[in-house]
Amino acid sequence: MSDPAPLPDVTLSPIGVIESDFPDKFGVPRQPGLAPTARATLRLLPPYDDPLAVRGLEAFSHLWLTFLFHLSPERTGPEDWMPLVRPPRLGGNRRIGVFASRSTHRPNRLGLSLVELVGIDARHGVRLQLAGADLVSGTPVLDIKPYLPWAEARPEARAGFAPAAPDRLAVRFTREAETALARREDGTSLRALIEEVLSQDPRPAYRNGGEARRYGVRLRDLDVRFQAVAAADGATTLEVVDIVPT
Repeated sequence: MSDPAPLPDVTLSPIGVIESDFPDKFGVPRQPGLAPTARATLRLLPPYDDPLAVRGLEAFSHLWLTFLFHLSPERTGPEDWMPLVRPPRLGGNRRIGVFASRSTHRPNRLGLSLVELVGIDARHGVRLQLAGADLVSGTPVLDIKPYLPWAEARPEARAGFAPAAPDRLAVRFTREAETALARREDGTSLRALIEEVLSQDPRPAYRNGGEARRYGVRLRDLDVRFQAVAAADGATTLEVVDIVPT
C-alpha cells in the first residue's frame, strides 16, 4: 500500500464577528440556551455580508454557529496540544479526554453553538439578532448552518458525564444592587440575565468550597459583583452585592 498523500494545510477566514452581553469569558454560560435572556448580534464581514447569502434564513428559528475560541491559547502545531482536560462539570479535578468533552482547549480551538435567530437586519450589510448565545464579544464566526430538529434532536442519545442540565443556585440582590438595577432602563432584562448567569455558578469549579471571596462578572457595560452565602442547611446562594459601570 502506498503512503497516503500529505494533508493540505487548512486556512479559515471568519465570515462574521459576535457582539454580545459578555465582554469577558468569565461568566459566559457553559452551554448555549442556558441564559435565554442573553442577546447577541452576528455581524457578517465583507464579502460575506451580501443579503443574498441569508435569503431564506428567516424561515429557521435556530442556527448552528461554528466559531473560534479566540481567547483560548493558540496551539503552535500538532505536538502542542492537550489530550486531557478538566471539565467544570466534573469539579475541575477529574481528567477526561479532550474529544470526550466540550472544553474550549481544543487542538484547533473550534466551537459549535446552537442559538436562536430572533431577527435579520439586512439594511446595511447583514446583522443577525440572536438569543441564548454563549459567545464572548469579538468571537470570530466561521460558518452558519440552519438547525433541523427532525434530524438533529435525539432525546434518546446518551450524554455521558453530563446527562442533564446542572442544578441551579438561588440568586439574591442586596439593597445596593436593587437600587442600581432600578436606575437602568434595561433593569428588568438585566436582572433576568444576572439571575440566569449566576444561577449556573460561574465560579471556578476548583474554588467552590464555600470561600467568602467576592467575584466580578462583566455583563453588558457593568461589573456585577457577587459572593457565595451558605445557608444553615448547607445550601449555597449567590448574592449580588453591587453593580457598577465598567
